[in-house]
Amino acid sequence: MTTLFGFNGAPSSGWSQPVPIREDPLSGIPMSARRASLPRWPRASEPELVRHYTLLSQRNFGIDTGFYPLGSCTMKHNPRLNERIVQMPGIDRIHPLQPDHQVQGLLSIYYEMQEMLAICAGMDAVTLQPVAGAQGEFTAIRCIQEYHRSNDQAHRDKVIVPDSAHGTNPASASMCGYDIIEIPSGQDGRIDLEALKSAVGDDTAAMMITNPSTLGVFERDIAEAASIVHEAGGQMYYDGANFNAILGKTDPGRMGFDAVHYNLHKTFSQPHGGGGPGSGPIGVKSHLSEFLPSPLAARRERDENDPLGVDDGYWYFWEEPGSTIGKVQQWNGNAGAVVRAWAFYRRYGHELERMSEHAVLNANYLRHKITKPASIGNQAGAFTEGAPASVVKHEFTLNMTPLKEQNGVTAKDVAKRLLDYGYMAPTLYFPQIVPECLMFEPTETESKEVLDKFATDFLEILSEDADTLKTAPHTTFVKRVDEVLAARQLILKYPFE
Repeated sequence: MTTLFGFNGAPSSGWSQPVPIREDPLSGIPMSARRASLPRWPRASEPELVRHYTLLSQRNFGIDTGFYPLGSCTMKHNPRLNERIVQMPGIDRIHPLQPDHQVQGLLSIYYEMQEMLAICAGMDAVTLQPVAGAQGEFTAIRCIQEYHRSNDQAHRDKVIVPDSAHGTNPASASMCGYDIIEIPSGQDGRIDLEALKSAVGDDTAAMMITNPSTLGVFERDIAEAASIVHEAGGQMYYDGANFNAILGKTDPGRMGFDAVHYNLHKTFSQPHGGGGPGSGPIGVKSHLSEFLPSPLAARRERDENDPLGVDDGYWYFWEEPGSTIGKVQQWNGNAGAVVRAWAFYRRYGHELERMSEHAVLNANYLRHKITKPASIGNQAGAFTEGAPASVVKHEFTLNMTPLKEQNGVTAKDVAKRLLDYGYMAPTLYFPQIVPECLMFEPTETESKEVLDKFATDFLEILSEDADTLKTAPHTTFVKRVDEVLAARQLILKYPFE
């Protein structure tokens, strides 16, 4: 084994170390701050470390390695041009505490992104600070909360959510101190207006809902629902997780929403997964804008005598909203995600409506390929939940209960078997109102050939014997694990023993 050596002949820690500038690099460190012994961590040479992480990457599944139909999470292709832009020195080598006149380029990108997001959602103001969808939810509900308090309406302590809502919706509202009122969905998977009318009152602070819903169906009565909530004095909050399905066709502002969060890491192709990185900006109507977290990117016309001005005649700067709720994230949010999303928006801005059309087309095409074959009833009896009439939007949910009743094979078994065929499993057991469900979202970036092959392989899996499915996956590095045990007994340290 070849070992690289660093200071004093000791093995290096995974990188080629340069010759020290000083003869004694520790001379400037007081004895009280020095280790008495080397830390107990694995020591490896640079090639060993590179091989280790390369091997780990080969064991992972990602959107760059195969079809990733994860319902609700919109795992689409990320154009490599965005990566080149975000790595430009004027973007990735600046410090968040640099003065405004030194970061005019980034400030102008932030300003443009705020304006573009406001336009596409029908909002009046946007903050880019939240770094996740859930943090965007929390931020928007906090703005609504401060709005009610400013109007002497602090007694409003209820937030309404449908039973098909993302779990982060009630969690975010609860973190703000609100009580949650859950209302059921109708037989068609859409909101039950009569249940909503019974739930609203003078204690209603807001309603949180996404449109299209988690079931992939469009809420046709959303304007009436907004009217019901507004008449009761509440605010309407739009969960933007499914914004990919309506962009360019309609917007939350037209539907009657007062606040919205965007998932830049879904709709606008910021890479995500494994817990991040993400970006969850929020947009609000004008009556909520003064409560947005600070700072916001702003601009004014440049003074001709100002030597720090820029060529387009505008000066960009950070400003504080009047009654801001403060910061919800350090610095100015996830700048890398914002820049990637800005690059995507600038490149495809005129085609965003076509993007949504293709996302909806792909979802309906794949749904048809999976559910329409005559043999499907004998193989699995899978059917689309919540969309009885004609089309879903950008995703669809299959109820696999008939397959379980037929031979004991669960939705989880089918999901595990898909891994053997080279696909990432779709979302499993969500939304919870559909038993034994799988939720698929092919996105607009997949070709017809990919969807055809996936449908063929999916139907092939449904025809396999039960034992093969119940013991899947068979070809992955890690086979089926005890997920409960893994969650309760985490291994978080290196096993020196």
